[in-house]
Amino acid sequence: MTMNINMDSDHRVVLNVGGIRHETYKATLKKIPATRLSRLTEALGNYDPILNEYFFDRHPGVFAQVLNYYRTGKLHYPTDVCGPLFEEELEFWGLDSNQVEPCCWMTYTQHRDTQETLAVLERLDLDTEKPTEEELARKFGYEDDYYSGTVSWWQHMKPQIWSLFDEPYSSNAAKIIGVISVFFICVSILSFCLKTHPDMRVPVIRNTTVKTANGSMAWVLDKTQTNAHVAFFYIECVCNAWFTLEILVRFISSPHKCEFITSSVNIIDYIATLSFYVDLVLQKFASHLENADILEFFSIIRIMRLFKLTRHSSGLKILIQTFRASAKELTLLVFFLVLGIVIFASLVYYAERIQANPHNDFNSIPLGLWWALVTMTTVGYGDMAPKTYIGMFVGALCALAGVLTIALPVPVIVSNFAMYYSHTQARAKLPKKRRRVIPVELLRPPRVAGQTGAMGMPGSGPMARRMNQTKTKDLGPKIGPIGASIVAMCPKNVGLHTNPALAMCKPTFEVRPPPVLNTMTNPAPAVPAPVTNKPLLIPRDASIGKFSNSNNNNSSTINANGNASTVTNNTENGNNTK
Repeated sequence: MTMNINMDSDHRVVLNVGGIRHETYKATLKKIPATRLSRLTEALGNYDPILNEYFFDRHPGVFAQVLNYYRTGKLHYPTDVCGPLFEEELEFWGLDSNQVEPCCWMTYTQHRDTQETLAVLERLDLDTEKPTEEELARKFGYEDDYYSGTVSWWQHMKPQIWSLFDEPYSSNAAKIIGVISVFFICVSILSFCLKTHPDMRVPVIRNTTVKTANGSMAWVLDKTQTNAHVAFFYIECVCNAWFTLEILVRFISSPHKCEFITSSVNIIDYIATLSFYVDLVLQKFASHLENADILEFFSIIRIMRLFKLTRHSSGLKILIQTFRASAKELTLLVFFLVLGIVIFASLVYYAERIQANPHNDFNSIPLGLWWALVTMTTVGYGDMAPKTYIGMFVGALCALAGVLTIALPVPVIVSNFAMYYSHTQARAKLPKKRRRVIPVELLRPPRVAGQTGAMGMPGSGPMARRMNQTKTKDLGPKIGPIGASIVAMCPKNVGLHTNPALAMCKPTFEVRPPPVLNTMTNPAPAVPAPVTNKPLLIPRDASIGKFSNSNNNNSSTINANGNASTVTNNTENGNNTK
């Protein structure tokens, strides 16, 4: 019975992970080869021979699922830990994260979407934290001059000018310039809209000569066209002067010229500002051409200046990014809408022609496309409507299909916007400066006999702390030639040699000179013993016979080989040893 218990204990292994001890069989850890747990040996540095266990300073909650994976072959995701932490733990234990069970896969992969969202928010520059001088030097390309201390005045002023005109929340002066920019954008768009109102336009009166009924000539004032009031022209000049100055200053002070030129918002700004100057040239040199008013249509690009407000509003940035992230869903929505429009336009066209219908509004399929689009988007102008029963049935199906088609992708778009917005709010509330974490201290090498512990005292440290938790299976008797069990008597081999309470059982070895033989009583042997330069080390506890002389305090001791040696006993007052 005792042999079976010992055999079972030899096949078990104790794993101490984060202070929680787990016990399992070695065969269980061999189920998944080429992993950290499958290669456990007592030669590892994290093996504790005193407690007979392996210690790992890792997350204990994750290890419970890891050990369960070895036992059952199924890897589940603990919901009380973060996804990146779970991946790091699996990488440490040498496991593949793709082995997570399907029931936990969606919950486990949510952190990847979160990391992608945070990466997008990093690119949007939503943070208002002021960068350091070193970061500015690296961003604007004068890092070498910064380290050498030869920064010029322009290199020093360039980041400040850029932050004034491109980062509205960097300082109070930047906020003022941002307010001025928003003011001119609003005034420009308001002016562009109001100048088309009839009450805001000035008629062009021409004095023409006409022939009356009686054959006489008369002068008639004729209103041929209307032009915008001249005040709108001056407003446009002032606004576009500011926009031109802003573009030039931002281009000169930009850290990356190529990125500045290829930016979509900046391209809109170029074209909108350039359209004003093109319009001036056309009014001066091409006003006499027919249909010259059509050229004013291109000035509609000035409305696109509204996208410049994205630099001043994080909400607009998030909205635009939401549409980018939902591009697949929007493409799917448009595809199903186009498919439904074509199908229902064709159906309603032929449905209205089956019965007699003198007031048929669907004279062609293109007209049916307009009706299907209005119906599927639930607008319903009412300008076209089916008159037959079959046409009404087709119209009902078209309306239901439109509701379902639009309703399906909308929650995805809403969830994307909520995700970006919630992460933005969380980033705004988090502290900008995090607490510095000290790197993990390396493991200390094992102490040599006689060294002090971690606290500078002998016997301190984890070995002394575990002095009563010895491993008994390594303390078997080891009989040597001197007939004593040194291991059993000496705690030095179990790490307790620094304990004063047990120092009395510690065998000491003395250096003894070669024995002096008396030729009168002990004749020399026929064959002399080989002479060695090494001193003879004989333990005190290994003596066989001892003869004391009370006069000179010398004792003759016969060693284990039968030779006699003289050993001087230390008295309380004597300090000389022969």
